[in-house]
Amino acid sequence: MKGRIGDTDDVLREVVEAARASSQVRLNDNGEETNAPWLECNPMGFPRLLNDDEPIEFIITKDKILQVFQLEHRIRYLWTDGRQLPSNQNLENLGPAWYGHSVAKWDGDTLVINTVGLDERAWLDNLGYPKSFHARIEETWKRVGANTLESQLTLFDPEYYTAPYVGAKRTFKRLPDRATTYFGWSGLFAGITEGICAPVNEVEGYNKGFRDLGRAKSKQ
Repeated sequence: MKGRIGDTDDVLREVVEAARASSQVRLNDNGEETNAPWLECNPMGFPRLLNDDEPIEFIITKDKILQVFQLEHRIRYLWTDGRQLPSNQNLENLGPAWYGHSVAKWDGDTLVINTVGLDERAWLDNLGYPKSFHARIEETWKRVGANTLESQLTLFDPEYYTAPYVGAKRTFKRLPDRATTYFGWSGLFAGITEGICAPVNEVEGYNKGFRDLGRAKSKQ
């Protein structure tokens, strides 16, 4: 997908090869993922969740902005109350999180978000490019049209990369209300499926789709 972090010739190839050889990233010879974390019912993590073309909603309150994702029914807290981004011992005490710890501020008409403390087990993209716990990702969101937002991510991670990586700009279009309305019920979480990976659902799906059908056939 255009704008994917790590999808560039400028990224150090030796870092990519090291990542592919690690126990956290398993790719076949063709570079295709074989066991991405989210395929085992783990969270997508940030910024990977942004790579999918799934609906996003921003809810602005007095001291924070909620970034709501339809996929996973995930909510990111983007704090705008003036707090400082966690660093040093404070960051170590908070520890890693799948979606990190984020603060945001307005720079004119551009929303600037900085996120740190990301869980190293979460991939940056489909190829499994690595990031460290001490990485910082800056994302900008700007309204460039009545129904259009423009976003861009910049990765700062000297533990893995020799220079910041600036992702390509991406645009997000406003969805009409009918796109998030199902059987008369509207809203971002009104979809036919929740988009949440739950092991119990996987077991039930297997039983209905394979086990039960196999048993019925054997009785015929």
